[in-house]
This record gives sequence, structure tokens and C-alpha cells, in this order.
Amino acid sequence: MTSAQRLYGGVEIGDTVGPVEFALPLYRLVVAAGGNRDFNSIHHNRSYATATNAPDAYASTFLLMGAWERVVRDWIGDAGTIRAIRGFRMRKFNLIGSVMTVAGRVTGVRVEHGADGDTGVVTLELASRVGEDVTVGPGEVEVTLPLRGGRGS
Repeated sequence: MTSAQRLYGGVEIGDTVGPVEFALPLYRLVVAAGGNRDFNSIHHNRSYATATNAPDAYASTFLLMGAWERVVRDWIGDAGTIRAIRGFRMRKFNLIGSVMTVAGRVTGVRVEHGADGDTGVVTLELASRVGEDVTVGPGEVEVTLPLRGGRGS
């Protein structure tokens, strides 16, 4: 949940994003399959997944990308926007029964000047981990933040 609107002027390189933990029980994988209509059995049927030489059923791309988006949206607030996600690469399985942690840091800040006014642009580096293992990323997420608050600022 977004607690407060983050403003561009309050962000510095090195600031942390997250961490947010996501438990991956069978139930979550089944609900994700229904929600995104990815009914590939490797994501919710343990016997089928192991028959394909996977160690167990594992989280889908949509579920993993959704976790990144949740962490970023919580961090940027309602008035922030996600411009781009780069380097989202699955390196290891996020297996059923594990707990995935998504976290990152600010790696860049700049102001873009445009016809519609100035925009605060922030670059984040994110990764998903299970234990010490990086399972997704590290990748880059480019976001925009308001330069200042709403009315009266």
C-alpha cells in the first residue's frame, strides 16, 4: 500500500526500495494463473513441472513482473509513473513454497525539461531473491516523480 507520495526532491542515489517479501504457496500460483490466464501446468502442477525437469512448480513471468510493479508502485506513490522496465531476466526458478524478496536502490536522478514542464526521473535497480540467490534481475526501472507536492507547494 502506498503510504505517502514520494517527491523527486526527496530522493537521492543510494536510497533503498523495499524490501518486500512474497510467499509463493501453491494457492498464490493458482490464483496468479487464473488472474493472468497463464494456465501452463508448470506453474501450479508439481508433478507436471517435475516431469519437465524443473525442480518443482514455479512462479510465472506475470506473477514475478507483478511483484516488481507492486514494490515500485508502493515506493513511487499514486502520482508517480513507471516509464520502463529493462533487464527483467529470470535467472533461477522461484519455486512453490519459497519466499521471494524484491528490493533495490536508486541509481540515478535527473530532471527532464519538456514542453509540458519539468519531470523528475528516477532510475531504480531491482532484483528478486530467494535466500541469497538472485532469481530475477538485476534490472532497471525508470520512474517519474512529481517535483513538488500538490496545491500550495
